[in-house]
Amino acid sequence: MRFIIVFVLLWSVGVAAQSKTPLSEHEQFAYELFKELIETDTTHSSGDTLALAESIAERLRRVGVPANDIHVIEHGGKGNVVARLRADKPVGKPLLLLAHLDVVEADAADWSMDPMSLNEDGDYFYGRGTLDDKNEVAIHLANFIRLHREKAHLTRDLVIALTADEESGPHNGALFLVREHPELVDAALVFNEGGGGMIKDGKYVANTVQAAEKTYQTFSLEITNAGGHSSVPRRDNAIYQLAAALSRLEAFEFPVRMNETTRAYFEGIAAEETGERASMLYGLLDEPPLIASIDYFRNEPEINARLRTTCVATQLDAGHAENALPQRASATVNCRVFPGVSVDEVGEVLFSIAAVPSMTLTPKWDALFSEASPLDDSIMDPIREITTSMWPGARVLPTMSTGATDSTFFRSNGVPVYGVSGIFTEYGDNRIHGRDERMLKRSFYEGLEFLYRLTRSVAVSKDLPATPTTL
Repeated sequence: MRFIIVFVLLWSVGVAAQSKTPLSEHEQFAYELFKELIETDTTHSSGDTLALAESIAERLRRVGVPANDIHVIEHGGKGNVVARLRADKPVGKPLLLLAHLDVVEADAADWSMDPMSLNEDGDYFYGRGTLDDKNEVAIHLANFIRLHREKAHLTRDLVIALTADEESGPHNGALFLVREHPELVDAALVFNEGGGGMIKDGKYVANTVQAAEKTYQTFSLEITNAGGHSSVPRRDNAIYQLAAALSRLEAFEFPVRMNETTRAYFEGIAAEETGERASMLYGLLDEPPLIASIDYFRNEPEINARLRTTCVATQLDAGHAENALPQRASATVNCRVFPGVSVDEVGEVLFSIAAVPSMTLTPKWDALFSEASPLDDSIMDPIREITTSMWPGARVLPTMSTGATDSTFFRSNGVPVYGVSGIFTEYGDNRIHGRDERMLKRSFYEGLEFLYRLTRSVAVSKDLPATPTTL
């Protein structure tokens, strides 16, 4: 018994010492950047991404990045900053590190702490942007500066682009840079948000790589008629017609599709499961997929949405007076279109399913089409190797996002993008855009190391040593 008590005491002391390991210079530098970023308001309503972009540019100039390689790009009052480290003899186009400066709104009344401060409580960092996306802004910026200070022997130029309006607002910086300043962001490949790791029951299970995302397209479905007095109802009531049309859309499902990314994803998660669930996941991979497997996952939104294009009504607007028949009834229908599927084709299907006289279906914008990025071994192999060395047993899983990121603007131009971060979150505790957004402290520093190693593997010569850095 005495031996057991001594062992437990020694183990506890060891764990405590490990948890209080002082930060390295690089980690401390990244933490200070992270804190400054979180505590700078960059929301659409009251924030200032332009001031932050100018502050970042000044920091880059202070550490010696040449001024002519630093660009602050203003667009509609919003700010974006792009900087470049140049290779002596570049082989091919640059590697681009992409992250966004803006964050979604956060109502302090809903939070248990100030969302615009970097709060530390136990094992977590709390604050708006800790997960989306100021963690990666800080990490990419810290690693970019570290490689500059190390005088790393680059085999290709390294570009960092920190942008505005990814979350909201009409002046999306990534799209503006791609269209109006392509010379600054033309790249061989891009690392962006969209991927991350999962911890389940204390175990590092999977490190995901976002290689595809659905096309975001919204339609306005509107029905009109002559209306009239409510005391003399007519059969063609626009509200009832709209309700019937939406019921038909609700019952309709687009066909199941697979691509290289989703097939690899389902193979990966199937290997982690057992019993009936594993069998049903493998059934999705059959040609054609088993009907029983499709039915099994129909009520699991996270899986069902990765199997097909989805369209869902999200807003309604109808009528003009309580004592008048509606002359107009409209619905907003938001679609997430599977890569490779034509948005026009989706619109045609919706129109035919709704099938109401005097109906119009209008896309709200011209959607950008993008194919999935190839799962090239020159990228996937170093991700696997670094993942295995840092988190033995964790599986690398390609994934397709059902949501939207700025990656689509580069993919639509033929540039492969990989959403990869090495930042792990606990299963069921993803608070992106939510109340008390948080991330594990250790995950921030692990992501810092992971992305440093990955960036070096793609952009730095393995034959020439770096100059030691002093921060």
